[in-house]
Amino acid sequence: MTATHVPVMTAEALEFLAPGRGGVFVDCTVGLGGHAKAILEAGATRLIGIDRDTEALARARVTLAPWAGKVELVHSDYREISSVLEGLRIQHVDGALADLGVSSMQFDEAGRGFSFQRDEPLDMRMDRTSGETAADLIARADERELADTIYAYGEERFSRRIARAIVESRREAPIDTTLRLATIVRRAIPTRGYQRIDPATRTFQALRIWVNAELEGLDSFLATAAKHLRAGARLVVITFHSLEDRIVKHTLRALEKSADAAVKVLTKKPLVAGDDEIARNPRARSAKLRAAERLA
Repeated sequence: MTATHVPVMTAEALEFLAPGRGGVFVDCTVGLGGHAKAILEAGATRLIGIDRDTEALARARVTLAPWAGKVELVHSDYREISSVLEGLRIQHVDGALADLGVSSMQFDEAGRGFSFQRDEPLDMRMDRTSGETAADLIARADERELADTIYAYGEERFSRRIARAIVESRREAPIDTTLRLATIVRRAIPTRGYQRIDPATRTFQALRIWVNAELEGLDSFLATAAKHLRAGARLVVITFHSLEDRIVKHTLRALEKSADAAVKVLTKKPLVAGDDEIARNPRARSAKLRAAERLA
């Protein structure tokens, strides 16, 4: 299957990053290479692309082939930005971007387990070379841990009912496919007329965040990325749910108010995608962009 992914809020990201002046830029979550391609087309001299999904990196390599001499792709977690840059003997960069969303490939490609639109193994790992799958976590977690996770990461008010249903169901047979889990969740939630989203959506989001530890270390990543910026260079972060955005907002504000006032926040309120972009790409609807500039 050939996955396509439309990068979100590219024009706004480029406006803040200003790659037209040249320099070294790092795309901390390069994905299929959409944002990276735009950065290179706009004039970046060199681009470092980081991603923990080996399949995404392979596709980014194809997307960015015309700039092969200017691009270095690294299989790593964005939170390891220091190690990546040190390994390339780079101390400072002229801009950094982190798009924290799940790519269309991960949602749409069969076998990844992110979506309940198909029945497939319950995996959900962004990096399929390591770590526990969602099925592994569901099999070993107790009812309280499941409930707390679904409530905290999915903001699901029926988390306790869902956790109880999961524990009862796994006694009968392992919960190792997306359809089995979605069916259990739907049955556990009371139905009351029209529902804007599928009842399983929040639980699947919570498990994906848990499997990939998406919120862990996000604050320290922002602080570290800021330290690698040259004076005047900018950090752009795009989030897709309130939990991530809250961490980005508070961390950037804390950096701005710290003793050394390392950065200046450029977005007092997050930018959101315009109506035209949302019409072309509905997944842009939940995107929020925040930016900060490194001070001297």
